[in-house]
Amino acid sequence: MNRIDSVNNPKIKAWAKLSRKKERDASGLFCAEGEHLVKEALAAGIVEVILTLGRIPFDFANVIEVSPQVLSKLSSSVSGTDVIAICRMEEKPVLKKERLLLLDGVQDPGNLGTLIRTAQSFGYDAVYCSRETCDFYNDKVIRSTQGALFHIPVFRIDLEELCRSLQGEGITVIATTLRSACPLKQLKRPAKHALILGNEGSGVSEVLQSLADERVRIEMDGFESLNVAAAGGIMMYELTVQ
Repeated sequence: MNRIDSVNNPKIKAWAKLSRKKERDASGLFCAEGEHLVKEALAAGIVEVILTLGRIPFDFANVIEVSPQVLSKLSSSVSGTDVIAICRMEEKPVLKKERLLLLDGVQDPGNLGTLIRTAQSFGYDAVYCSRETCDFYNDKVIRSTQGALFHIPVFRIDLEELCRSLQGEGITVIATTLRSACPLKQLKRPAKHALILGNEGSGVSEVLQSLADERVRIEMDGFESLNVAAAGGIMMYELTVQ
């Protein structure tokens, strides 16, 4: 096992820059922190190198032991970590298009990560994000996905063009909205669907609402709307499990 003790080591300096989106996009690399995320990244086959304070419970050849100062420089976690993996960004192929999640301008990293994790949990085939949706390799997003990001195809794409293309393939596009919408309990479950969830403040854009085959709302008492991650969980459950 090699060892690096200095925070001024060229490799450490380069990996420290991965905290910035510009550097992640340029290098095609990102960091995964903590034993669980490293394990999921290894299962997905995307790990380049593992950095650790000592012995790790992983069977992986390229491991570098580092000092606590080095790991602290690379870590974005407030509580710290004892293992970090440098991973490759890889686009996974979409093998089928029966259940798709479309995210229109979701800005909060925690919401985005939770929605990706929920989509993976309910057997969705892919997640498509608008250009305005936050970066899905943001460290907070990665932590919120709990590794689901490494296993489900996630793309950044023009959602208007995508919706038209999906409709041409016989996939029902469903937009969540409070206006002129069918109550969720009354919605007929299509064989194939693409569910659109919108921005935390403004919801799904008017253009996408107008393109949708169905507009749906969650019936509630007391409040008009839910947090987008909570609403997405309810919608995905109803559209798949029920």
